[in-house]
This record gives sequence, C-alpha cells and structure tokens, in this order.
Amino acid sequence: MSNMLIVHGGGPTVVINASLYGAIMEAKGNEKIEAIYGALGGTAGFLNEDFVDFNKEPQEKIELLKTTPATAIGTSRTPLYEKEYKKMVEILIKHDIKYVLFNGGNGTMDACGNLAKVAKEHDIKVMGIPKTIDNDLAVTDHSPGFGSMAKYIATSVSEVAQDVRAMPIHVSIVEAMGRNVGWITAASALARKNKDDAPHMILLPEVPFKEDEFLEKVEELYNRLGGVVVVASEGLKDEQGKPIVPPIFKTERATYFGDVGSYLAELVIKKLGIKARSEKPGIVGRACATLQSSVDRDEAIEAGREAVRATLNGNTGMMVGIKRVNNDPYECEYFLIPIEKVMMDEKVMPEEFIHENGMDVTDSFIRYCKPLIGEDIPEYAYFERNKKIDNKI
Repeated sequence: MSNMLIVHGGGPTVVINASLYGAIMEAKGNEKIEAIYGALGGTAGFLNEDFVDFNKEPQEKIELLKTTPATAIGTSRTPLYEKEYKKMVEILIKHDIKYVLFNGGNGTMDACGNLAKVAKEHDIKVMGIPKTIDNDLAVTDHSPGFGSMAKYIATSVSEVAQDVRAMPIHVSIVEAMGRNVGWITAASALARKNKDDAPHMILLPEVPFKEDEFLEKVEELYNRLGGVVVVASEGLKDEQGKPIVPPIFKTERATYFGDVGSYLAELVIKKLGIKARSEKPGIVGRACATLQSSVDRDEAIEAGREAVRATLNGNTGMMVGIKRVNNDPYECEYFLIPIEKVMMDEKVMPEEFIHENGMDVTDSFIRYCKPLIGEDIPEYAYFERNKKIDNKI
C-alpha cells in the first residue's frame, strides 16, 4: 500500500471541495491506498509538508465538503521552478506518496505537468482535476466551477434587473470576473426570460471595446427602455489590445487594474448625462454556495473520483476532461487529456458564441451554458408601466 496526496491550486470555486470529496471517497477503502493526504495551503503547504490525513477526520466533516465554498484545505499561487519540483519529489518519496492529484486551473495544470515529468522515473503518478470559474481550460467541454458561477451571475443580474426596472432612472454596470475570457460575462444572458429583459448589453474581452459604439448603444437603450443593465468583463480591452482602464499598481509578478465597471459608469455620466452606477460582485460570486449548481457539484464529485481511478490504473501526466454527449437531455462523460494540451492554454469564447454586433451572445451559447446551471433561475412578477420616467440627471 502507498499514500495519496491531493493539492488545490489557484483561486477557489464553490465546488472544488466537491471534487476533493469525490477523490477522498473513491480512495477510501481501496487496497492500494493507505493514507489520503491533503496539502494544507496548496503547493506552499506541499513544500512545507503540512498535510492532513482524511482517514483520520470524521465522516461528518468529509460530507460537508460537498457544499462548502472555497477550499477547505487552502490554496496558493506559489511560484514553482526546477528546484521546487525536485523538492516535491523528495517529499513524496519521504512520505511514501505514489499518487498525486492537482485540482486547479491553467497554472495548476502547468505545475501538474511539470511534476509529472520529474516524478515519472520514481513511478509516482500525477493527475489533474479541472477547476476554474473562468471556464478557460482547453479541450474539456467545460470545467467544474463554471456552472455555479454562471448560475450566480445570471441570478444576480436578474435580481439587479428587477431593481432597475422598478426605478428606471439609471444605467447599472455589472462587472463580471474573467480577465482574459468572457465565459462568466456571457452567462449573464441566462437572466433573460422575455424580450427586452436584462442584460441589455454584454461586453466580452474577446471583442475590442469601442467607446463611441458603447455610448451610442447605451443612449438608444435608455431612450427606449429607461433603466439599462450592462454586464461587462473586468478584462475589457481597446482596439490595440490594451486594458481600457490604466494599471493602478504593479508588482514583479502582476499588474492590478482599476475597476472597469466604475470606469464605464463614469463614461455614461460624463458623456451622456445619464445617472449610472457600477456593481462588482467579485469573489462574492465564486464563494456563493447558496447558488451552487447541482449539475456542477455532481460533475465536480465525479471528476475527483475519475482522477483517482485513472491514477490507480497507472495513468500519469493527464487531466480529467468532460465531454458532452447530449444536450437535451443533458448528458456528459469523462475522459483523459494529456496534460501538455491544457498547460497554460486559455480557451476563449469561440466566434459562434458571440453575437455579430459584438455586444451580446448567440442562441448557441445559451444552449451550451443553460444545462450547466442546474435548476433554472426564478421568474418574477412585473406590471408594465403606461408612462415613461424621465431619467436624465
């Protein structure tokens, strides 16, 4: 018998613990596995040999993982180089760990692939479990974490829309996460139930932002509808590929930009004279277990189980992927992807999902995304006004 180690990396989701649950339950009782370790604090915890043994934890706590947001074992974005991977192998040998599961997104899959190469000669199996709210992992149809985030943004935008429609005196800009890809922003379209429902405009990072076209569209919507809801990606770029808001702080490893939502709201006020405000759910969305998608949770659990099965069958240097085999009714299956196909490769929104006007999504995207949120978002009562409110400042 040998031991297993599970490591979380990057930003958490509301179902990353569900994948952890699936992996633990699949490994428990298996004759090949003795201890099931979790690295406390991601790769930093791995390097510090800070482990928890799930076999020593009460089952009641393990069951809670299915609906616990963020990551119960912690995560990190620790920079990893050749010496760190060599140290990891030494730690794995020291603790008789023959199976390692990395649960994360692009950066984590890069770490997974690099460790797999170094550990291979020691017969240590390394496997990736997909996780990202951004839905930007390559090859796989979608990633655990996205379905719940999609449900959150659609529900939140629908609720904001009720407020804006009740008092139609301003433009509301909702800033969505996803700096380089627009999957989360696009998912806000699921808020619509009827014609003219919000979001009235969807601004994706895959489409260059044009200020004049944006303001022209906002004014047209305002004149026709009164209250306007715009959902904009935090990563909007201009026609030169530069972020539309300037950086406010730089470090050696990262650049931090100002809020896109605030920038757009100020544009509307200054250029159009229309009252506007911005909302930025941010990590509130990725931590909202209340709106966890049942489909997302179930798939996350199964992805964890599949990763364990794959490593015990002798596979290494792979990531579990999801393949959609039917859309109505929705059905998927799992397969293994060579890790080099997903390492640091971002999946952007394809052209067939982006409306020809560049400010909306297509019906194809709606058909793709809707099954992932599980239960549909609520419908609300509304009584049409006979007279329009003057919403100029």
